[in-house]
Amino acid sequence: MGKQKFYDTALKQERAVLVGVIRPGETPEETKEYLDELAFLVDTAGGKVEHVFTQKMLRPERATFVGTGKLEEIQAYVKSEEIDMVVFDDELSPSQLRNIERELQVKILDRSNLILDIFAGRAQTAQAKTQVELAQLQYLLPRLTRLWTHLERQKGGIGMRGPGETQIESDRRMILEKISLLKSRLKLIDKQNETQRKNRTQLIRVALVGYTNVGKSTIMNMLSKSEVFAENKLFATLDTTVRKVVIDNLPFLLSDTVGFIRKLPHHLVECFKSTLDEVREADILIHVVDVSHTSFEDQIGVVNETLKDLGARDKDTIMVFNKIDAYVSPEPVEEGEDHVPFTLAEFKKSWMAHHNAPALFISALHKENLEEFKQLLYDKVVDLHTQRYPYDKLLY
Repeated sequence: MGKQKFYDTALKQERAVLVGVIRPGETPEETKEYLDELAFLVDTAGGKVEHVFTQKMLRPERATFVGTGKLEEIQAYVKSEEIDMVVFDDELSPSQLRNIERELQVKILDRSNLILDIFAGRAQTAQAKTQVELAQLQYLLPRLTRLWTHLERQKGGIGMRGPGETQIESDRRMILEKISLLKSRLKLIDKQNETQRKNRTQLIRVALVGYTNVGKSTIMNMLSKSEVFAENKLFATLDTTVRKVVIDNLPFLLSDTVGFIRKLPHHLVECFKSTLDEVREADILIHVVDVSHTSFEDQIGVVNETLKDLGARDKDTIMVFNKIDAYVSPEPVEEGEDHVPFTLAEFKKSWMAHHNAPALFISALHKENLEEFKQLLYDKVVDLHTQRYPYDKLLY
């Protein structure tokens, strides 16, 4: 009897290289931050980053995004190291994608495509799945010419194709029909959600907002004593979760929303605006910040800009600086000394407390300073509730 063969059926982790353009006025720290975030996206999608290529340019090349010499350098590395994919930190045009793919002969992704892939893997509800599929098709439509294989034909027969219609025209028509169908489906889901929201109008509504991976789901679990999925990955929460929370006999609704991120594809923001209705219709926003992140100030700016786009910038907001246990002061220390984390008292005296009132400093993971947080939230909810329903017999 011949020797039995065994095959490894586990999915091979795809190996990636990253490519970024350093624009005029961009500091090395900013470039590193952008590419570190792109690496985190690749990790979240299940890949492994092997190398990073950067090039200083006034603007990306129209044909190949990076210069010819840099592309040849990337090509040599990809071939010698047997790299599976190359990921660019900006959205590539259809012609750039086609040209780069022709040169490198491996899978080419841009930031938008990568985020869409993560969203597709994270979507759980019918609404999120529909929104992601719609965004994917809208991304795909102008890029049809680069596809090497035809889309599966979903309908055919006599009278279904025009004379001389090419495959690309057939595929485009099929995608446009699917986009129309998905938009209709989303309108129906939105109507159902609107009905649900109307049934909840008696309660004050609080929404957690913030950059992705700042600890919103951990805070949601802590306040509502529920098990909302939370992990150290970007976009761990994709679907908006709403829970009824009671603090000292006072009930209110708390919602956790999808995390914001810089350079989020426009069509994805458009598709997910209905998911973010909880933000638009909230009475109070809890803006959660990962204070241990080196660029938390930039992240605050990204969130504020997104809130402005949603028409929710002027809402009553509590700033919650989370992960104080992991914060390390950027100030230089004596040689040989370790960085010493801030104490709670020091945080309360910092510029963050003075420029973001009301501001709280907590560690949701280690349950530090949670009572003060709950008390401030309770006071805000009581104040709004008594204004809106002065004759309500709730126990305060």
